[in-house]
Amino acid sequence: MYNVTIGLEVHCEVKTNSKNFSSARNTYSEYPNENVDTIDIGLPGILPVANKEAFRKSLMMALALNCKTPDIVMFDRKNYYYPDLPKGYQITQMEKPVGVDGYVMINVNGEDKKIGIHDIHLEEDTASMEHFSDYSLIDYNRAGVPLLETVTTPSIHSADEAIAFLETLKGIFLYTGVSEARTDRGQMRVDVNISLSKDDTLGTRTEMKNINSFNNVRLAIETEIKRQTEVLENGGIILQETRRFDEEKMETFPMRSKVDAVDYKYYIEPNIPPIKIDDSWIEEIKKEIPMLQFDRVEKYMNEYNLSRYDSEIIVKDKSVSDYFEETIELGCNPKSSANWITSVILGYLNKNDLKINDIYLTPKMLVELINMVDSGKISSKQSKQVFTKCLEENKAPSKVVKELGMTQITDDKTIRDIVVKVLDEHPDLIEDHRKGKNTFDFFVGQVMKATRGQANPGITASIIREEIEKR
Repeated sequence: MYNVTIGLEVHCEVKTNSKNFSSARNTYSEYPNENVDTIDIGLPGILPVANKEAFRKSLMMALALNCKTPDIVMFDRKNYYYPDLPKGYQITQMEKPVGVDGYVMINVNGEDKKIGIHDIHLEEDTASMEHFSDYSLIDYNRAGVPLLETVTTPSIHSADEAIAFLETLKGIFLYTGVSEARTDRGQMRVDVNISLSKDDTLGTRTEMKNINSFNNVRLAIETEIKRQTEVLENGGIILQETRRFDEEKMETFPMRSKVDAVDYKYYIEPNIPPIKIDDSWIEEIKKEIPMLQFDRVEKYMNEYNLSRYDSEIIVKDKSVSDYFEETIELGCNPKSSANWITSVILGYLNKNDLKINDIYLTPKMLVELINMVDSGKISSKQSKQVFTKCLEENKAPSKVVKELGMTQITDDKTIRDIVVKVLDEHPDLIEDHRKGKNTFDFFVGQVMKATRGQANPGITASIIREEIEKR
């Protein structure tokens, strides 16, 4: 068996109105070359201007990842040629990344683990290319979009840990509002570095670039581990190189030899002067960071006694988690709220492809609905009908209950009179009940039918037992 060491480089586009160094719009478009500025295509005489909002959000992400932040804003040039890089260099950060020496906590199969963050830096994205058999097309819409690259330390040792880290990182991007992190739009892309060794030292690493889905990250890791294992077992040598993962053939193929940082001939970007970062600005940004997923899960488990499963479902979407927390602030029982959200509400949202903020039922209304069930005013079955009516007709639960005449019957005498009438009409079934046949549910059903489902189920069952005993 070999020790597997994995390092990830995650590129995520930052959500801003304009691009990182130009005034071109930073919006997703399916029309090629629509959002393009002279700076983006590297025309002569261009001068980049740093996007303050992109840097603010980058600092926020660095702080959320527990990184040390720099004292100045500074950019560097990374020199290399590729058709999707029209200037012949990329404006990035080398000497003063927006964050260094951080970490993020993840949970893998019920166990907490700390993943180190080597650095997180802000740069500009490249253009996108589409390759055909005898030609290629370039779309400059993506060129110059602010791009955050998060580089882990070699502290990941399995595909499960890699996916858990990526899901946690994506959650942080979404919770902070730094990025939409949509892999289907190329807003989040992953480079995977893998090495194998027999001891604690690091083996020779290979890199697989621009993997655009978490599932493909898992498949690429498992495929490359298998390949390297076979090479080493047969006495071969692992070359330091960049490889391509083919998801159809489930193989990785060499692309080029892997270069080191020195080969890019980094130097300070001369057209963007260094700017000192004010400590008060850092403190302001810190206050804007909400409680993140990992901490919310811990809170829900420890303070509200929810299961890890339910907690992780609730925190997956910040708006759902905020909705849940608002019901708690309104005095709702956490477990009742969690049950409603994870089963009824999320089921409805998934079926209708909606977000929780799209529906009429506010946290206050959900608390009202839960309280009506807990107080015995309506039954649990009736509450599902009320829920549906609320959403279909945009009405408060109390109004729906009143309009449908759903108030639950809890009066002992009223229910007893109906029970006696039902039992009188079916003496033979009372005898069958005494012989061990299951006729009890029939009696309950008849009472519910007579009361249009309004009789309290618990009181009804108790009275039926009492009246049968009398006979």
